[in-house]
Amino acid sequence: MTISSTLESCIVIQTSQDKLTAYLQFNVADEQFSCTLNELEAFVRSNGVHFGIDTDVLARIAMQPKLFFYSQTVIAQGDPAVNGQDGQIRFAYNMNEENRRPTELEDGKVDFKEISQLKNVKRGQLIAEKIPATESKPGKLVTGDIAPGKNGKEAYFKQGKNVVMNPEKTALYAAIDGLITMTDKSKINVFPIYEVNGDVDYNIGNIDFVGTVVIRGNVLTGFRIKASGDIRVIGGVEGAELEAEGSVEVTGGILASNKGYVRAGKNVKSSFIQDGNVSAAEDVLVSQSIMHSHVRAGGKVICIGAKGLIVGGSIQAGEGVSARTIGNTMSTATSIEVGVRPELRAELQELRQQLKTTMGNLDKTEKALVLLDQLAAAGQLSSDKMALRIKLTATKRQAVDEIAASKERMLEIEKSLENTDSAKVDAVSLIYGGTKIVIGRYTRFVKDPTQRVSFRFSEGDIVMLPYY
Repeated sequence: MTISSTLESCIVIQTSQDKLTAYLQFNVADEQFSCTLNELEAFVRSNGVHFGIDTDVLARIAMQPKLFFYSQTVIAQGDPAVNGQDGQIRFAYNMNEENRRPTELEDGKVDFKEISQLKNVKRGQLIAEKIPATESKPGKLVTGDIAPGKNGKEAYFKQGKNVVMNPEKTALYAAIDGLITMTDKSKINVFPIYEVNGDVDYNIGNIDFVGTVVIRGNVLTGFRIKASGDIRVIGGVEGAELEAEGSVEVTGGILASNKGYVRAGKNVKSSFIQDGNVSAAEDVLVSQSIMHSHVRAGGKVICIGAKGLIVGGSIQAGEGVSARTIGNTMSTATSIEVGVRPELRAELQELRQQLKTTMGNLDKTEKALVLLDQLAAAGQLSSDKMALRIKLTATKRQAVDEIAASKERMLEIEKSLENTDSAKVDAVSLIYGGTKIVIGRYTRFVKDPTQRVSFRFSEGDIVMLPYY
């Protein structure tokens, strides 16, 4: 029997599933077994193991085979492939510290209702840099074959607003002074922001800023804040003027003493409003009370916190008003109007006044033209009177066109007053007498206190239904 057949009858060579390890195992414990190192190595190679062979281990097996009869022995080890590292975006600030990210809306505006740990940068400052991915390092199997690895994936910037990329596309820089912000679409932006760590008073003066304004204090009477973004006031607002294209949030409440105003292109959120003038293109959200104030919302006015009181003044909302309690035991006059956007009601009122004025001017113009026509018929029209006649004729034509346009627009608005199917007024707990409910063009006065009711328009009238 040849040495090869002897080895084959006594020894089994196996490889791991990943072909990175080879094992030797005796299947017969033959006391007479013997072989040389060269013979054993040739047998291993004949079984397909060509790389990473541990000749020291093979030498020990050849010298003292009995020691290896009853165990599986590693005789070769390949080199595993090293996968490449994925590329990364390294920021100038730790962006993971943000608990909430502002939402980027479809129109590109960003809602900054929650701002914390501001990450301010100057124009030209590095915001983020790209760490490139690395290539893999191939390995080698015990069979001698190459073990391929995976290259790392490249990272890419999602470039947002007010940032610029270098020509190599490896770094982002701030295009303006502002705040590094990750939006919900993982875009990297710099949004301009102005922060006041204290009150808006004579030390600060009025603020007119093309971005978001954060006041960590109060806004005192007589001062003005105008922002292209949002306004957030950690303290309270007195009789000041606040105007934001985004949202306005007042943590400490609005105590305006019938001075100033708060206007928002989106929402207004406050703990309370007293003697205030507040308008929002979308919703007005109040947690405590709205007292003796003029509040207008294109969407809803919601005041259903623990207190949730609306009393006095007028509330106008395009979609609906919901409060825990409306009015009080003294029957304080409280007006609630829903079903039409407040700006349309205001426009209708303005059109009516404008129409009245234009028609008055038209009447005067026509009377003057009658006199001038009489002079012309008598041949007594001088050159200056002739010029006046031409001018008044043009004025009359313009007035007639304006009256027609005003009437057409008024008709459009009045038709919208009929579209009040979804509008409603909810009194979650109680509504008192003295409250006026207006839905579209219809009005209903509440005479007696009533619990848990909802007012809606149905079949030509305002009906009172149980609130669910």
